[in-house]
Amino acid sequence: MCYLAYMANYRKQPSKDTLLKKLFRYFIQGLVILAPVAITAYILYIVFDWVDGLLRPAVFTTPGVGFILIIAFIILIGWMSSYFIMGSVINFFDHWLERTPGISLIYKAIKDFFQAFGGEKKKFTKAVLVNVFNNDVWIIGFLTDEDMEKFNMGQDMVGVYVPQAYNFAGQLYILPKERIRPIENLTAGEAMKYTVTGGVAES
Repeated sequence: MCYLAYMANYRKQPSKDTLLKKLFRYFIQGLVILAPVAITAYILYIVFDWVDGLLRPAVFTTPGVGFILIIAFIILIGWMSSYFIMGSVINFFDHWLERTPGISLIYKAIKDFFQAFGGEKKKFTKAVLVNVFNNDVWIIGFLTDEDMEKFNMGQDMVGVYVPQAYNFAGQLYILPKERIRPIENLTAGEAMKYTVTGGVAES
């Protein structure tokens, strides 16, 4: 009888393990589905609340009004800058800020940063494979500067920015041209997504 009881318990054990494995698998699947949605929504909420809080409660107390007005104001400035008179005024302030000691350092650095992503002087448009540490190791980067004469390094050297995975940071490497390869099968946006997600994002 003891033997039969033991065998009965033994046969029930795999079904218990299978149930736990299924529950764990479902948990992981649910986490994979919900986590990106929740994190994205949280980041959007933080950005929305911060922008909306710039005018609330000093000007408007209704949530969302400040956000809409600030976005509308930014669009208005972008639209007006395309006209000659307004464009001249903006260029005047731009020139003044770039010539003001102390302020120019901060202003120009921020201006160049935003123009590198979305302005007329986009920098992150040439995705390349970079051979930095070892002949058999390649990393994804973006060719940002093809003129290293400013550093007295000649025309054979280039500047490559390498972003870090899951982080708003990166490294700038200066290396010979022969140690980079253009990436022709991916757009710059796809290469950036692939890099910052550690290679797990599908192109």
